Amino acid sequence: MTKTCSIAVAQTCPVKGDVPANVAEHIRLARLAATEGAQLVVFPELSLTGYELPLADQLAFCSDDSRLTALREVAELSGITLVVGAPLRIDSRLCIGAMILLPDRTIKCYTKRRLGTFPTSAACDSCDGSIPPPEPSVFQPGDHDPPVNVGDRTAAVAICADIGDPAHPQRAATRGAKIYLASMFVIPSDFDSETAKLSHYAAQHTMLTALANFGGPSGSLRSAGRSSIWSERGELLVQLDPTGSGIAVLSDEGHGRTERGMIVDH
Repeated sequence: MTKTCSIAVAQTCPVKGDVPANVAEHIRLARLAATEGAQLVVFPELSLTGYELPLADQLAFCSDDSRLTALREVAELSGITLVVGAPLRIDSRLCIGAMILLPDRTIKCYTKRRLGTFPTSAACDSCDGSIPPPEPSVFQPGDHDPPVNVGDRTAAVAICADIGDPAHPQRAATRGAKIYLASMFVIPSDFDSETAKLSHYAAQHTMLTALANFGGPSGSLRSAGRSSIWSERGELLVQLDPTGSGIAVLSDEGHGRTERGMIVDH
């Protein structure tokens, strides 16, 4: 018998470097997703700090970081898996991480494999004429890639530029993933090309595919928002507004699907 599978994407408006404020927003959206029946909610890239690369070293997390305590409690009490983004220190390496907080209070860590650089053309999306430094000048590529269970299905995590390598979703599908979770920071000028990739991967590999993006600016750049979920045929099922915080939820109960999106703050 097919179990219910329900996933959510959270669209957040990060406060620059303010981890407690960002944790509070994560908790609010996680609880909302849980009340909507979500079993898992994925947040954007570096969601706990914002895309603030100059602050990454001083704000870096470890896998058992005490700043995760309140989020771990929400995961446990709500029975929901949270995929949250932060700079992550593993041994001597500083990586861009997605920490996977499970309802049993255990934590898995995914680390971004393919570091990115915003081109000079990204200045058209800048709030102040500047663009963030290249990721390789701050971070090292990672190699942690654990599977995530959602109901009776397996999900795989990707962080932003990871999706630029077609081998990444291919590996996920080969390992049995039926859900592809993209934790991202997508600027307006890149939105069409990035979402075209995700829609294509969904259809190519028959994977339910989700994009979590910021709903406000970060790291001096504007965000495109529009966090989305695509079907296994690459069809757009639900998409949020370009701005604001909220969640989009997709529930598959075997006999039918429901989709809903809600912005809670503009």
